[in-house]
Amino acid sequence: AAKIINPEFIAKCPLGCQDVKYRVYGTDIYASFSSVCAAAIHSGIIDNSGGKILVQKVAGQSGYKGSFSNGIRSLSLPRWRESFILSESLGTLQASLETATFSISSEKCTLGGLPVQRLDNCKVDLAFLMDGSWSIGRRRFQIQKQFLKDVSQALDVGPIGPLMGIVQYGDDPSTEFNLKANANTKDLKNAIEKISQKGGLSNIGKALSFINKNYFEDANGNRGSAPNVAVVLVDGWPTDKVEEASRLARESGINIFFVTIEGPDENEKKNVIETNFVDKAVCRTNGYYSIHVTSWFTLYKVVQPLVKRVCDVDRLACSKTCLNSADIGFVIDGSSSVGTGNFRTILQFVANISKEFEISDTDTRIGAVQYTYEQRLEFDFNKHSTKQEVLNAIKRINYWSGGTSTGAAINFAFEQLFSKSKPNKRKIMILITDGRSYDDVRGPALAAHQNGVIAYSIGIAWAAQDELEAVATDPDKEHSFFVDEFDRLYRFVPKIVQNICTDHVNDKKQTRH
Repeated sequence: AAKIINPEFIAKCPLGCQDVKYRVYGTDIYASFSSVCAAAIHSGIIDNSGGKILVQKVAGQSGYKGSFSNGIRSLSLPRWRESFILSESLGTLQASLETATFSISSEKCTLGGLPVQRLDNCKVDLAFLMDGSWSIGRRRFQIQKQFLKDVSQALDVGPIGPLMGIVQYGDDPSTEFNLKANANTKDLKNAIEKISQKGGLSNIGKALSFINKNYFEDANGNRGSAPNVAVVLVDGWPTDKVEEASRLARESGINIFFVTIEGPDENEKKNVIETNFVDKAVCRTNGYYSIHVTSWFTLYKVVQPLVKRVCDVDRLACSKTCLNSADIGFVIDGSSSVGTGNFRTILQFVANISKEFEISDTDTRIGAVQYTYEQRLEFDFNKHSTKQEVLNAIKRINYWSGGTSTGAAINFAFEQLFSKSKPNKRKIMILITDGRSYDDVRGPALAAHQNGVIAYSIGIAWAAQDELEAVATDPDKEHSFFVDEFDRLYRFVPKIVQNICTDHVNDKKQTRH
């Protein structure tokens, strides 16, 4: 590793690489004159079949502990001037780096080093909530600071990219520095190094309320056009409740990630204020918004995975923070021109959109109307209170067949669905049609818009573009879609869901500011 001067690089270890010139010194953190590939096998990141790994240079250590792991014996060392740590290389990062390669040779293998490229289009406004409680201890507090410096290095902060600020929490939260305080990575790392531990309890709920009310303000550097992201670092468990504070922050458009390190043992679990606090605090998305690390000494391994997630701007625009408190009514064309097979494709499209939302009496509710010349209420917003119930109800919708009176269907949907929405619910209509309407759509659509309904129009095959634009809420290009074949409907699902969320985030930001 010492032969490569880059502070970070991708190492490509081939099959059966046996680098006899260099041994391995250390465990988890390795002295820089160790063999990178052998250290990667020792740490368990790769096996003898090889692979790509991310190598990060870090400061020298006062001691390196030897151990035997995965068939590799690492040696102890009193001290060395430079170290490196290893983590899995991201596949998308690897693909983008294939043009920037150099190599050095040893007796039996070639090691290719690739400079780490920062993730493009990572324009986020990012707040880290660092744990300053006494329970973390001084040593682990220093590890936390090093982690934050590594994250800042990986982000490559700047005015056209990500901005990063830090809040330290204990008994009470306090801003260490805001988003606009440090214009580049060097200044940011220096600022992190100066942070001192404040001590106290681990009042995370209070810290989340603090950033929701005070942090993402224009005066603090919030740009408005960039997603707001908060990453909470937790040693052990919170000493107050987090669910309500997190929900309010998410509904304000803040994307919340939790990185939990270690945790309570069996004797300590009785002291936990709110069990399963992470599941309650973040969006329920299969662990995307939470990362658990079993030891502070392996925290460095999650730098790249975390950066990749917080920089996924498309996903952040719809972090499911924005999916609460909505009534979504589908208005489905059941006319003769659709046909039985295509109607089932429409229903699958409706189900795919519905799956993306948290469905309950207090979160998103789903309703559906089918129309021809006439209209039929398939189910209203109060009928089904779980996601599975909604999906089952969508499957049970029977194809009607008939004419196409879209204007009358919009009026019917407003009277039977949206006029009965709760005051705190957003009203979203998603109309799907494959042809021109036999009646006027402009008047009914305008009436719906004026009564607070956000309308999306999806046209297929013979649908009329002028009618789709009339139905859709302005701007039309964000709320109307057209595809020439039913089988291509699925392509619109991510964009429609993202646009619904972006509308909500922008509304919340305007309300908050």
